Amino acid sequence: MDSIWTKTTELPHFPPIHGTIRTDAVVIGGGIAGILIAYFLQAKGIKTILLEADTIGSGQTKNTTAKITSQHSLIYTKLIRNFGVEKAKQYATANQCAIEEFATLVNENDIHCAFERKDAFLYTTTDKESLENEWAAMQTLGLSAELVDHIPLPFPILSAIKLPNQAQFNPLKFIGKLAEKLTIYEQSKVNAVEQNKVFLDNATVEAEHIIFATHFPFVNSIGHFFMKMHQERSYVVALKHAQQVNGMYIGIEDNTLSLRNAGDGDILFLGGENHRTGENSQGGRYENLRTMAKKLYPNSEEIGHWSAQDCMSADEVPYIGKVMKGAVPYYVATGFCKWGMTSAMVSAMLISDLILGKENKWDVFAPQRMDILASGKGVLEGGIQAVKGLTKEFLFMPNTELDEMPCGHGGIIKYKDKKMGAYKNHQGEIFLVNVQCPHLGCQLEWNPDEISWDCPCHGSRFDYMGNLMDNPAIKGIKCDCKSNHSTTSIDKPS
Repeated sequence: MDSIWTKTTELPHFPPIHGTIRTDAVVIGGGIAGILIAYFLQAKGIKTILLEADTIGSGQTKNTTAKITSQHSLIYTKLIRNFGVEKAKQYATANQCAIEEFATLVNENDIHCAFERKDAFLYTTTDKESLENEWAAMQTLGLSAELVDHIPLPFPILSAIKLPNQAQFNPLKFIGKLAEKLTIYEQSKVNAVEQNKVFLDNATVEAEHIIFATHFPFVNSIGHFFMKMHQERSYVVALKHAQQVNGMYIGIEDNTLSLRNAGDGDILFLGGENHRTGENSQGGRYENLRTMAKKLYPNSEEIGHWSAQDCMSADEVPYIGKVMKGAVPYYVATGFCKWGMTSAMVSAMLISDLILGKENKWDVFAPQRMDILASGKGVLEGGIQAVKGLTKEFLFMPNTELDEMPCGHGGIIKYKDKKMGAYKNHQGEIFLVNVQCPHLGCQLEWNPDEISWDCPCHGSRFDYMGNLMDNPAIKGIKCDCKSNHSTTSIDKPS
């Protein structure tokens, strides 16, 4: 399930880290946020190294649809209501600045990454009033948005907001070029952070400033972000022979469609099927998109499909900046919701300024904020979800036995009087894992669309063999492969 970006981009590689290194700043995480933060710091004279557990761009960056836009669904109506006009204007200004900064970097560094200026469209099929309220909010904040009645998509709408002069690109080609100018260590997984020291298996890094750009911060004691965020998944199919839509589109309704072209316009991304991570036990997300593709574009051909994961903050605003007041030099860039491109650039601009001692001009993103009006509902829902996950882990024993599971399926079963996660492949091989998430102990759930174990509390994910796929967990779940193979013959269904 490689994305189009992965299939068409070859990234540079970097060595693992060894020994003890002292530096001004260390960035943990080699996605687009980490690369941009390290680039800005280095460009401003701050000696910086970047640590990546796998390879650069191997996390969420490779799976983004890469829309560089200030149009973030119905965000401005909510911002004005929850934060006031001044901070809502900060958010809009920061994102508009991010778009222009992308254009500047592409031009100055001669980056061939299919960067294109495109209009962004927010449409509705059922709720014209909410859309018009959002347009009015954008007008209040100085965004040059326009209400339109028609867009070039093969289904009817009630109305749409057009925001001109936004952009799209290939994110891997972009970060690959910037990475060539940075000091990067790949295959360098951070195990712990204490004061100004970062500990790895074969190295220690001492830094005056430590920046967490790991999608979801993996150190629970820093900022307690596990209490303020959850994660969601979304899905994409890439189509040939579909449509040149000449823009970027997303609807405001639940489970709406997202569309944009790629390549030379001959590829169409059709995305959607959003759900909270760990809540996809029935599967069928890709099939739903394929059904819609055949309905809208009957002559289209699927050439790829993949999924993405997004950190959702409690108040729908990213957490960017210094984690807490005081001497501890920790910074964070997380909670980008579904708008990681502009949020990554805002992170680079804001964090580099803060480290240089400049005043925070966009404190709407301050990580230590906790506005009850804006965040209360999100925090409450997250707490309820965590309680549900922990309760299921400790109180409920499944009835299904291992030999009842058909080939090609996975799920939680009872095995030797223990609760286990099991996947039986089409050859009848059994793979057993512990279903307790190593992050905070919630019960994992099976995701049949991606053959993975997903945590509904905080979004950690593991493959069917128990290997870690997505944080905030920092280790995998045990898989006793010897036992699995020894039970293969007796566990095949008759």
